[in-house]
Amino acid sequence: MPYEVFDLNPVDRITTDAIGEPGSRVFYLQARKGRQLVTVICEKEHVAALAMAVDQILLSLAGGDEDVVVEPDPALDDNMDLEVPLEPVFRTGRVNLGYDQDSELLVIIAYELMAEDDDTPPSVARFWATPAQMRAFSIRGQEVVAAGRPICAMCGEPIEPEGHFCPRKNGHRT
Repeated sequence: MPYEVFDLNPVDRITTDAIGEPGSRVFYLQARKGRQLVTVICEKEHVAALAMAVDQILLSLAGGDEDVVVEPDPALDDNMDLEVPLEPVFRTGRVNLGYDQDSELLVIIAYELMAEDDDTPPSVARFWATPAQMRAFSIRGQEVVAAGRPICAMCGEPIEPEGHFCPRKNGHRT
């Protein structure tokens, strides 16, 4: 795919979700500005890291006072499902999060996953959103990540629906 830049500044909506059964889910970041809908595939770890980083930035902007951290607009809660058609423009290899003081917007920058021997620049998606939009995104991201397989308290590995072999119970890892 040729190099492309998707710059949605500012977004009308931004969300994340996963499709599939726990353990086999595909994670997505999606944003819309007007008629332009941009969807990228990402990893569960990207969603978890973004959700945590958004909360940290918002807490920093609130001067460390959790009582004044911006809350999402209640109308955003009803609008967090992925839109169709679900046509990802690329698979994400790396994501960054930033804040622009002049516009008072947070930005997610997703870079296309490239093969190591590929010299072409990666495609990039930049999603600029308000603190309230990003707080809704963070809450949604935390919910999506938590909806996966439960984690074993002893070894930290995911518990499969058919059961779990815990290496901490017998001291061996397969």
